[in-house]
Amino acid sequence: MCGVAGFLSTGVAKPGEVVLRAMGDALAHRGPDASGTHLSPDGRVGLAHRRLSILDLSPAGAQPMFSEDGSLVLSFNGEVYNFREIRVELAERGHTFRGGSDTEVMLAAFREWGVEDAVRRFIGMFAFVLWDAGSRKLYLVRDRLGIKPLYLARLPGMLLFASEMKALLAYPDFPREVDRSALQYFLEFQYVPGPHAIYRNVEKVRPGHIVEIDGDGGITDRAYWDLFDHWGNPEGRPRAEGEYEEELSALLDSSIRYRMISDVPLGAFLSGGIDSSLVVALMRKAASIPVKTFSIGFRESGYDESPHARAVAAHLGTDHHEKICTPQEAQALVRRIPDAYDEPFADSSAIPTMLVSEFTRQHVTVSLSGDGGDELFCGYPRYAWVRQGNVVRRIPGFLRRPLCSLLSRVPIHKVQRGAESVLYDDPAEMYFHTVGIFERRRLGEILPEVVDDAHLPYFRTFRDPRCGGIVERAMATDIKTYLVDDILTKVDRASMAYSLEARVPLLDHRIVEFAARLPMEHKVHGGGTKHLLRKILYRHVPRELIDRPKMGFGIPVNRWLRNELRPLLSEYLNGERVRREGFLRPEGVERVVREHLSGRRDHQYRLWALLVFAMWVERYRPAS
Repeated sequence: MCGVAGFLSTGVAKPGEVVLRAMGDALAHRGPDASGTHLSPDGRVGLAHRRLSILDLSPAGAQPMFSEDGSLVLSFNGEVYNFREIRVELAERGHTFRGGSDTEVMLAAFREWGVEDAVRRFIGMFAFVLWDAGSRKLYLVRDRLGIKPLYLARLPGMLLFASEMKALLAYPDFPREVDRSALQYFLEFQYVPGPHAIYRNVEKVRPGHIVEIDGDGGITDRAYWDLFDHWGNPEGRPRAEGEYEEELSALLDSSIRYRMISDVPLGAFLSGGIDSSLVVALMRKAASIPVKTFSIGFRESGYDESPHARAVAAHLGTDHHEKICTPQEAQALVRRIPDAYDEPFADSSAIPTMLVSEFTRQHVTVSLSGDGGDELFCGYPRYAWVRQGNVVRRIPGFLRRPLCSLLSRVPIHKVQRGAESVLYDDPAEMYFHTVGIFERRRLGEILPEVVDDAHLPYFRTFRDPRCGGIVERAMATDIKTYLVDDILTKVDRASMAYSLEARVPLLDHRIVEFAARLPMEHKVHGGGTKHLLRKILYRHVPRELIDRPKMGFGIPVNRWLRNELRPLLSEYLNGERVRREGFLRPEGVERVVREHLSGRRDHQYRLWALLVFAMWVERYRPAS
């Protein structure tokens, strides 16, 4: 795992080596082992790289790296796991190699097949910048699922790119002007949904896309992979469940073996849930020594999964490491959220993810994670709710609306949002009000102006007729939005804050394509979710260690905001400060605080989002 940054000048400015190094150094946490830069002879193109050494620890793996003929320069973040097979094929075609890194193989693949055809062959997670000096073209490429981040800023006469916003801010003339629309979207979703970014003139490169930029700044953005090319398209004849199970089992084994390739110590996060337990069980199957596993726990009832992780670890015989975190340790991280997440990010599970990443990094450099199983195999409880809500929605409005309006006054967040969601006749709006943070009525009280959001990928995906039924719509929408901009962003920034590489074997694109084609009856069966994943897991772990209600990876935000973190609300969300910063309506913010602290309403997620944004403003001082 690494960090990439750089620029392409389309005007008269030539930022130079000092600026290039500053952009790279802003990403030192992503790559503490080495740094490098490349500045083109005319000074118009600069690539910076920070290296976290995982494969080929020698100087032969240093970046930016040149192709054999010197015409291509690559700065690369991530891993291409099948690089050894590709290397063999390229060697048979006459290519020679100096070292043992995947980066060198990528460069040879680009030279042999071109960028798009080469990327289609890669199995991995990656975001990279490639400069072709011969054709004077710059390529920005992101992996199919968006596991690795990549930003692009379009300024007058200058294009900037980076793994994180921090590197863009290191450019001296970067305008820190908040995109007010993106701020609204953040308050709606608890993250800034791509391709938007919190600053104007900045965008996220879309997952599965290649952005091609010519030397004069002309930009072409095209997809090389799309979930909908595979969604709901079962292949050929109907198949028995056993065939699906064996195909998935083989794909999982392959994915795990690939992600265990490393020249540094490796382990896995283990919560004791289905996904992480399956990853660890298959790692144990592939490993010759006990797998190192890591979990954290809390003393608060309802937030501690460590006993479940401990039981699974004991059954699988792992080298298990556990840390019980105090509320004080978790609360101390709250003020550090903007350091790790340089866009506003209000998923409170960022706190335990940072804690487990810090703990894990004390022992290993690479850790496998179970993320992705819920979205691919229908694991979230909200998928059952959206099916039930769709039935409730058919009740005539004159009966449905009074009852739901009454339930929405219950001071429990899930009850409130569930009741509010079925007030809407549009299924996309219903699901949004199940997963969103601020509904539009509240947004008008918080923001000076509310813009239309119908164009967002969330709504466009949900309303896409290729999705299928309402549950399939929710799952496809989550894969293309929530998974990318919340879950994967959370894990990337939390792990990289401690220079830990997190790998996600369930999001191998071959598994994603399999799950996209898999009929729903093999995802949910007999009331049980993630049916096929469970069947494979039960080969290795007794079901009594696994079968229990889904807990999630969270912290007691509601209680903390009313008690230990209450001083932060007074510090950051008081009317005078909110008015001075100029982004939000003070009276609306004060109303949310007042209603929550009085117990009249459960605004824990809204308050957390407002608090995170206020801390982000303090940390980065954007222009209002």
